[in-house]
Amino acid sequence: MCTSSLFVQPNLLPTREAGVKARNYALHVRITVSQPPTITQQSPKDYIVDPRENIVIQCEAKGKPPPSFSWTRNGTHFDIDKDELVTMKPNSGTLVINIMNGGKAEAYEGVYQCTARNERGAAISNNIVIRPSRSPLWTKEKLEPNQVREGDSLVLHCRPPVGLPPPIIFWMDNAFQRLPQSERVSQGLNGDLYFSNVQPEDTREDYICYARFNHTQTIQQKQPISVKVFSTKPVTERPPILLTPTGTTSNKVELRGNVLLLECIAAGLPTPVIRWIKEGGELPANRTFFENFKKTLKIIDVSEADSGNYKCIARNILGSTHHVISVTVKAAPYWITAPRNLVLSPGEDGSLICRANGNPKPSISWLANGVPIAIAPEDPSRKVDGDTIIFSAVQERSSAVYQCNASNEYGYLLANAFVNVLAEPPRILTPANKLYQVILDSPALIDCAYFGSPKPEIEWFKGVKGSILRGNEYIFHDNGTLEIPVAQKDSTGTYTCVARNELGKTQNEVQLEVKDPTLIIKQPEYKVIQRYGHVSFECIIKHDSTLIPTVIWLKDNDELPDDERFLVGKDNLTIMNVTDKDDGTYTCIVNTTLDSVSASAVLTVVARPNPPFDLELTGQLERSIELSWIPGDENNSPITSFVIEYEDGLHEPGVWHYQTEVPGSQTTVQLKLSPYVNYSFRVIAVNEIGRSQPSEPSEQYLTKSANPDENPSNVQGIGSEPDNLVITWESLKGFQSNGPGLQYKVSWRQKDVDDEWTSVVVANVSKYIVSGTPTFVPYEIKVQALNDLGYAPEPSEVIGHSGEDLPMVAPGNVQVHVINSTLAKVHWDPVPLKSVRGHLQGYKVYYWKVQSLSRRSKRHIEKKILTFRGNKTSGMLPGLEPYSSYKLNVRVVNGKGEGPASPDKVFKTPEGVPSSPSFLKITNPTLDSLTLEWGSPTHPNGILISYILKFQPSKEDWKKEIVNGSRSFFVLKGLTPGTAYKVRVGAEGLSGFRSSEDVFETGPVKEKEDAHADPEIQPMKEDDGTFGEYSDAEDHKPLKKGSRTPSDRTVKKEDSDDSLVDYGEGVNGQFNEDGSFIGQYSGKKEKEPAEGNESSEAPSPVNAMNSFVVAHEYLMAIELPTQLQEKKKKKKKNKETV
Repeated sequence: MCTSSLFVQPNLLPTREAGVKARNYALHVRITVSQPPTITQQSPKDYIVDPRENIVIQCEAKGKPPPSFSWTRNGTHFDIDKDELVTMKPNSGTLVINIMNGGKAEAYEGVYQCTARNERGAAISNNIVIRPSRSPLWTKEKLEPNQVREGDSLVLHCRPPVGLPPPIIFWMDNAFQRLPQSERVSQGLNGDLYFSNVQPEDTREDYICYARFNHTQTIQQKQPISVKVFSTKPVTERPPILLTPTGTTSNKVELRGNVLLLECIAAGLPTPVIRWIKEGGELPANRTFFENFKKTLKIIDVSEADSGNYKCIARNILGSTHHVISVTVKAAPYWITAPRNLVLSPGEDGSLICRANGNPKPSISWLANGVPIAIAPEDPSRKVDGDTIIFSAVQERSSAVYQCNASNEYGYLLANAFVNVLAEPPRILTPANKLYQVILDSPALIDCAYFGSPKPEIEWFKGVKGSILRGNEYIFHDNGTLEIPVAQKDSTGTYTCVARNELGKTQNEVQLEVKDPTLIIKQPEYKVIQRYGHVSFECIIKHDSTLIPTVIWLKDNDELPDDERFLVGKDNLTIMNVTDKDDGTYTCIVNTTLDSVSASAVLTVVARPNPPFDLELTGQLERSIELSWIPGDENNSPITSFVIEYEDGLHEPGVWHYQTEVPGSQTTVQLKLSPYVNYSFRVIAVNEIGRSQPSEPSEQYLTKSANPDENPSNVQGIGSEPDNLVITWESLKGFQSNGPGLQYKVSWRQKDVDDEWTSVVVANVSKYIVSGTPTFVPYEIKVQALNDLGYAPEPSEVIGHSGEDLPMVAPGNVQVHVINSTLAKVHWDPVPLKSVRGHLQGYKVYYWKVQSLSRRSKRHIEKKILTFRGNKTSGMLPGLEPYSSYKLNVRVVNGKGEGPASPDKVFKTPEGVPSSPSFLKITNPTLDSLTLEWGSPTHPNGILISYILKFQPSKEDWKKEIVNGSRSFFVLKGLTPGTAYKVRVGAEGLSGFRSSEDVFETGPVKEKEDAHADPEIQPMKEDDGTFGEYSDAEDHKPLKKGSRTPSDRTVKKEDSDDSLVDYGEGVNGQFNEDGSFIGQYSGKKEKEPAEGNESSEAPSPVNAMNSFVVAHEYLMAIELPTQLQEKKKKKKKNKETV
């Protein structure tokens, strides 16, 4: 057996994932076999028509051969040929009654039924009841005015005319405005207008009830009703009574599936409140609604379980009343199992089942081809058993259409089901070589839609010579479809479907391809962006090379805005100049013909908060007030705090000051206030992005005046002259004055002397000068604020001093201890503190070089000054020149200046290391000799006794010559021609100190014919003759040019262990108040004429501690005349290198 119809539509399985997209279609293939009629379209059972338009009664059916149609009206044959106003549409059973051509709809009221018939049987439609709609006018009636006492109840009856279908009722006034309704005044389900109690404002003459007939689009109006409310004092309150329904109980019947409406409207003063309960149960959740101010209980889609007692309770402060409505839910017939078409082959068995339910239970009756089965032609293969017809060994003449009718008092159901007996060989309806494409790891469903009678058996094969498919990896569906639950790459290939029954066999081949899935390998990510910034979402994909993907971007599951700021690239979406409306979820969707993938990301647009608003001042007190506000939009970034600022419109209008800051969760703050301030406040919201614009200012609040709360700060007393005391302070700010007339009371008295306070009141200034004071004596000082209302609290006292004068006494007992040739230590006795006549700041040491002991030439004296802070009595003098005569004196310093100088003290420095020769040159070169000439050291630093000359042939030991200190040349003889020599010349003093040595390197001694050419001296490297630099160390390790090597006879550590605290400060030097050193020393110079012309610039103290003499080092090379020709060729390049 195979269920089918004339157009076979296999029972296709639901689509699974993307892999089934290619076969999501309905298969319609025309089968050239006979088929009984089937009703496909018909008019509703209760058909209300517009009497002004043509009546169209639908009846459509299909079958093979196509069916013919006939109609009955009120149970008898309706001959449409005899009525010129009635026609039937071609190839259809639909009737058209031409009312607009002169007919009357009332003449065609009745019950119509359509029959569709062919050689295989007859199908019938439902009984279609045709009724024209009606919208009658209101009957004329005389309406008396309603005279009502205030507080009484009132019902205005509508009583609309009976229409078809019933009209919709509403109340309006003469201006066509709906009358307002409330808990007190409302419209009932019957259309009446109920007043629980009337009020004077209910008086009017235009209460009009309207009836709207939707079917004919007409509105009928009742005559206006007049209501006049008269007052009686006092108005009597009343407990609730029910206006509708009346009594304590009532009954209600509703049909299954309909909407149950229950109503309770009560009178009373105050207006009663209505509450609903279901006795012995709960009101059904999700299906219960309250309407008309809870006066109507509405339950949708009711079922038998909703039967029961429903109680409405009306209550006010004077009492309550109730009404119980007993609800019974009945049911028109509804299907449990409707009969289904049968397609049988000769000799097969089958059955038609018709099962329905209802309340009361419906009766089942059968018809065959529209005729009650009891009087229909007999069929030996058919047996009726209540709601089932059983067929045994059917023959082709058993084909027919059977009707099942299930009916009770509330309605009926009618179903047609045919039995079609056919003998047909198998046919496969799926197109040959159909291509199926699926995604890897998704289900593959391959169709084999078939037809045949008896029902064919289906088998599947893979490949041309493949074996039959079996096993758990396949699912075989009854409709012939082969399902591969998880398709793999090796599932690709040719599949063959074979259909066979006892009348024949057929087969069909289809193709399956398995594609790689589409993947989003880089998904868009959550973004937080500030307003007006740029943001980009990425969506990078990977897909099967044979599929063409399309990428679509959505915003909040809708198309992107039509905005040029949105730029869609190949694999990204960029939004320029982001605004608040761009906030949302962005989705990248990638579609191919087989699959679809998507990924989403949220864009959160953040910005500074909007300013707060609605500032309000409450709780105004003299010294406090409460400020509240409403926050503005936080713009997706939580508000972390609120800053409160204030303006003093009395003293500083237009200037806003910080008042306080509160957490972002707080919108109220108690603010402390000062007297005599005209306050305005504003609030600024703060989040992680920044600060909002300030809110609009609050209203102004002027606080009362009061005595000052505080006195001026930073009170000081410092004399500017020896006979005065200057008292200064920081004035109070405007709002600190606490009232008008701000002044200051300035008081002073000499400390440690039994004097009375001297006071003076000054205006709002910040300085007062006391004249005629003794020099530098301490004073007690206080400054007190006052205004027109009184004085501030008693101020604290501070100590100041009258003006200073220059110190009167010079330090005594000045002694100098020479530590080495560049460093000395000076000692002195402190001066008496009374002689300082001011704040002791320290001592200054003036020292200068009188002459060099090795030279007697005149020179300018450069005096140097070192300052030693605090009450120190000694200090170090660095940077002295060796073998020189110095003078110094010491002076005390206070805030006014320096005191007299101590007598000059003379001291001398010992010899030091001489500097290197000032120059070295080579003259008179011959084949085996040359003359070295040099200049005296620039700084002999003592008595020069000799020069040390060293020279070294290439790769040999050094040779040394001692030259008398009065000579400045030496002839080197016995040199080997063609050999390079290194030469060093150094100076030695009387003290045994030696300077560093300058190093020169000669070129190879050349042939005789070049010996008298002018030599060229060039710097060279020691090893390869290239230009470079060398040190004076005998191990020839290279040093950078200008590097300094201290002598091995310079200052030893044991010579001085003085710390840097003992050093004074020059003009740019820095010392702590105790005289300790901070930073670099420098000397202040004062030039005076003296002897000598040598340089007097001394090394810094730190360098002087490390080395007495730092000698300049350099390396030179000399070439003899034999090299000149070659050298001239490179002259330009070498000069540039030099």
